[in-house]
Amino acid sequence: MAKQNGSAADSIVVVQAKTDGPREAADEIARQLAAADLAMLVVFVSPVYEPRTFIAELSSRMPDVPIFGCTTAGELSPGGWDEDSVVAMGFNAADFVIAARPLFDLSTFRVDHGRSICTELQNEFAQRTEHCDHTHDSFGLLFIDGMCQREETIMSAIYASLGDIPVVGGSAGDGLRFEKSWVFHGGEAFTDAAVLILIRTRLPFRLFKCDHFEPTSTKMVVTEADIEHRIVKELNAEPAALEYSRAVGLSDSKLELFSFAAHPVLVRVGGAYYARSIQRTNPDGSLQFFCAIDEGMVLTVARERDPIDVTSRLLKELTEDLGEVSMFIGFECVLRRLDVEQRQLSREMSELYRRNKVIGFQTYGEQYRSMHVNQTLTGIAIGKRTLAPQ
Repeated sequence: MAKQNGSAADSIVVVQAKTDGPREAADEIARQLAAADLAMLVVFVSPVYEPRTFIAELSSRMPDVPIFGCTTAGELSPGGWDEDSVVAMGFNAADFVIAARPLFDLSTFRVDHGRSICTELQNEFAQRTEHCDHTHDSFGLLFIDGMCQREETIMSAIYASLGDIPVVGGSAGDGLRFEKSWVFHGGEAFTDAAVLILIRTRLPFRLFKCDHFEPTSTKMVVTEADIEHRIVKELNAEPAALEYSRAVGLSDSKLELFSFAAHPVLVRVGGAYYARSIQRTNPDGSLQFFCAIDEGMVLTVARERDPIDVTSRLLKELTEDLGEVSMFIGFECVLRRLDVEQRQLSREMSELYRRNKVIGFQTYGEQYRSMHVNQTLTGIAIGKRTLAPQ
């Protein structure tokens, strides 16, 4: 729990459960947080726990606490990288004020409907935060069904509606099965849904984005695509899988998830490059992407940098900027993890996260301000409290 002169390490209470079943995991989380006065609880839940059972059981044990979160492709725990667990973050009521809204039926989601929901949420948020003084500032967390293929539409609606409130988040995972992922709201688990949480705090914070790629001179143009389903059929007027393999120097017979993790492509937006990851090769030789694509889009082959060095330098820069960082809330692409594992750097990355208190989950995609990206670590660095709560 928060202390009068404490930090985010006290203001955000992190606990973890690794048990045999969802009821036992709910018991463990509720037991560890029984004495905390929480504005909300955010849970990142491995798909080994049946999500509807887990969230119902946890909500029945903590009926007065709003609970949000999602299923994962891996957890970022107090001990570093983890799997088959539940990581829970309790946001203390002394330091955080929140308001949240679910977004349902994402398969038929319209931007105008999203804007309406965001307007309602902002109005509620304004009422709840009207007592806050000028030292408070706001950010948003967004959790989206990672199988919905609608992240860009959701981000467009939110970005156009929230003004100067920045948003970060992640697309829910399902391990490496890519079958069904869930988000949590109101004591229930939903597919084809998202939840947006607005948060106001007196604690200093900074949003961040980190990947370990740089552009090369090799380009590919999307010449035929199924835009609705994120499928690229042709690159440079050649079958997509064959042309991708040629461009990155792989045999098309070797294309698999690990190949795509090691060889993402980049898209340039507003002078910066963002990673676009491939999920799989389809039987017809087309490529299924994790992000939105379009005909005429230019894809740049990426070159890898040292992921440990890049990530370490970012965490250091954020710490220096804030004076001191008590916690990094992180959303990390599962393909980033696979790439690091292939390079036999798992131990180093996990230790880096443990040492810097990077807490969160591994995703099917990451949200950063107005963008939906892949193979990236996004999140928010929380600094220490400078004033005691009144």
